[in-house]
Amino acid sequence: MTRVFNDPARFAEDMVHGFTAAHPDHVRAVPGGVVRAHRPGTAKVAVLTGGGSGHYPAFCGVVGPGFADGSVIGNVFTSPSAAQAYSVAAEAETGAGVLFMFGNYAGDVMNFGQAAERLTGEGIPARCFAVTDDVASAPAAEPERRRGIAGGFTVYKTASAAAEEGASLEEVVRVAERTNDRTRSLGVAFAGCTLPGQREPLFTVPDGRLGLGLGIHGEPGVRESELTTAADLARTLVEGLLAERPAAAAGSNRVAVLLNGLGATKYEELYVLWASVAGLLAEAGLEPVRAEVGELVTSLDMAGCSLTLTWLDDELERLWLAPADTPAYRRGRLDAAVPSRAGEAAAPRRAPAARAHHEPATATGEAAAAAEAAVRALRVARTLLHDEEETLGRLDAVAGDGDHGRGMCKGVDAALAAAEQAREANAAPAALLGAAGDAWAADAGGTSGALWGAGLRAFGSVLPADRAPEAAELAAGARAALSAVTSLGKAELGDKTLVDALDPFVTAFEKRLTRGGSPAEALTAAAESARTAAEATAELRPKLGRARPLAERSIGTPDPGATSLALVLGAVAATAGPAAEPDAESAR
Repeated sequence: MTRVFNDPARFAEDMVHGFTAAHPDHVRAVPGGVVRAHRPGTAKVAVLTGGGSGHYPAFCGVVGPGFADGSVIGNVFTSPSAAQAYSVAAEAETGAGVLFMFGNYAGDVMNFGQAAERLTGEGIPARCFAVTDDVASAPAAEPERRRGIAGGFTVYKTASAAAEEGASLEEVVRVAERTNDRTRSLGVAFAGCTLPGQREPLFTVPDGRLGLGLGIHGEPGVRESELTTAADLARTLVEGLLAERPAAAAGSNRVAVLLNGLGATKYEELYVLWASVAGLLAEAGLEPVRAEVGELVTSLDMAGCSLTLTWLDDELERLWLAPADTPAYRRGRLDAAVPSRAGEAAAPRRAPAARAHHEPATATGEAAAAAEAAVRALRVARTLLHDEEETLGRLDAVAGDGDHGRGMCKGVDAALAAAEQAREANAAPAALLGAAGDAWAADAGGTSGALWGAGLRAFGSVLPADRAPEAAELAAGARAALSAVTSLGKAELGDKTLVDALDPFVTAFEKRLTRGGSPAEALTAAAESARTAAEATAELRPKLGRARPLAERSIGTPDPGATSLALVLGAVAATAGPAAEPDAESAR
């Protein structure tokens, strides 16, 4: 159980404050995360690791010379927002480009990708790389669907060492690709982890059993088996990885090895396990190169461990052994290979490209009333989401990481605050909803945060600035929101995501308005369609996101994203005005 915290909703922010206070010679805080305390004196590729918090020493613990240039830090088990990623990159880049590195999770791919696009548009070359080392999360024939777990540590280390040597952005990406192609990981859980402020773990494992194929965000294993001896566990892990030996590593017998503790498995236990692992590797003709046994990529207080093998070649071995000096990881004498950066003048930052500035439209009369209605709707959504936070978290924990309720609350809190500020400035609905959407995405992070942010901004973008919207414009706004969400998230009907509730809502809303219904009546009918559709997602198998590797476990439980959307729409509809009973056609 996670016991030490102040406000659970600010756990990540409080952790960063303490972390930077403890390591001022290595790191400094910036909006969205941390960067090296001393900027390199000459241009080099800025390697930025990132993801949700709860994994220390990944990701911020390895910021420093020889390793990462910065870390983008999201809420617990939640991908950082695009705004956070951009902010950290702007502080860390020195003129040679930026490489974002993260595990292969939908929210990370989405948000880091948006940040990279923005940087590139401003003249700063930026690339993204998603690690895919977890052999339990998808078949070998579909490596692009595999999650990133502890193997990311090895990939980040070699890519960072290449950047420290002065390699170009393309060369650093090549090293990351080569390391990832040769890296395989498999993990087990003995007990689930507990989010700050919660009393119950995200999942449980029966006594005498273990969950094989866990994720690092509180996801349980893909299947259970008997927990016997350390020797048996070592054989399960080693044989599972040897069966996945990459074809590219044929003839290679030197391996980087990580035996990683997930947070509550003691070092003494790991060393007992390592004795058996080392023997099995030797029997297989493999020679460990500077094996690491300890906590490298954790999952709060999860009891469990993972084993990672990276088949090395001469280049990767050199980079794996290269010196590094970070708060949580030190290797070799850095000054023997890499000049000290302390005290050197910072390389000049590249100024972002100028952007055209347009004053937001000012709301008067009917437009001001529409803006006020949008603020009221967000207030209703805030109350609803805070009331349902725990329920949504439990839904998400069935096959995901349990953070959905908390993320939605952080998002709606930020959106409401931004909307109220925009209303005080007499902003028109489009500007108000745009500000609310941006704030939601920035504070919530994760997949849902990005999608809600994009949807709100898109909805507002089609509304008139000088009057209340007409029925056709409201329908166009709903359709624009759906288009923005599907374009960004790439989800379709049947994938078990919020699209399964949003698409029926938009269709029903348009139908009722087309048939002459009032906006309030159309909203009520469409909200009922969304509720029915969200409930029906219980029978679907997830095809995207963190729930996908645990598809069987998810059957019987509705999708949390679809559920939260339907709940919000229902609450807003209930306060929007007189309601009409939805008929069979509109509810389809």
